[in-house]
Amino acid sequence: MNHTRRNFTLSAAAMALAAAFCSLPARADDASDAKGVVDKATATVNAFAADKDYASLPGLLTKAKAVLVYPQILEGGFIVGASGGTGVLLVRDAKTGVFGSPAFYTMGGLSIGFLAGGQAAEVLLLINSEKALDSMLSTKVKLGAGVSIAAGPKGAGTGGAVTADIVSYAKAKGAFASLALDGQVIETRDKLNAAYYGKPASPVDILIKKSVSNPGAAPLQAALKSAAK
Repeated sequence: MNHTRRNFTLSAAAMALAAAFCSLPARADDASDAKGVVDKATATVNAFAADKDYASLPGLLTKAKAVLVYPQILEGGFIVGASGGTGVLLVRDAKTGVFGSPAFYTMGGLSIGFLAGGQAAEVLLLINSEKALDSMLSTKVKLGAGVSIAAGPKGAGTGGAVTADIVSYAKAKGAFASLALDGQVIETRDKLNAAYYGKPASPVDILIKKSVSNPGAAPLQAALKSAAK
């Protein structure tokens, strides 16, 4: 190997190593991001609870096995639109009605059609069946594939007679008109789970075994308890 090629190889290796280090997740950033998602999820639950257009929510939330809260789902583009966001799933104790610790999940997918661009919404997904909850314990689940999903009744005085595996509520921000959830892919965010609880924790550890906890989730748990009245 000549001197020029050797220098080039070393430089390439150094650049690759530097890029690898730059791409490594910053634990402090992950912890801050996780806290931010939980705090925003609390505000989202409170916003839905205070909105008379979602009068059916308390009754359905009281019966739900779990709730997945997305403070912000973004959707944008024209013809082909991408959507996505990060949220938290909390399981409700059937005996006490208390919601447990949050597990972090992303939502993402593609939709075909005309979009206004830069649209956003807050989203709640009420998990109503064991089948739907079990699907959330895997690393990835596609909405509408194997579990039914329906939009929650909207408007003052609406009832709570919805029998779908998952019931969705979306609160518009700005020009956002609608959000098609069928086909959206939900995946666990292992890095945020680990950062929030200080060690690796799977959805089963968090939601079923309840082997980890974080006192920072208390306001979100309280907001859900209040919203379910």
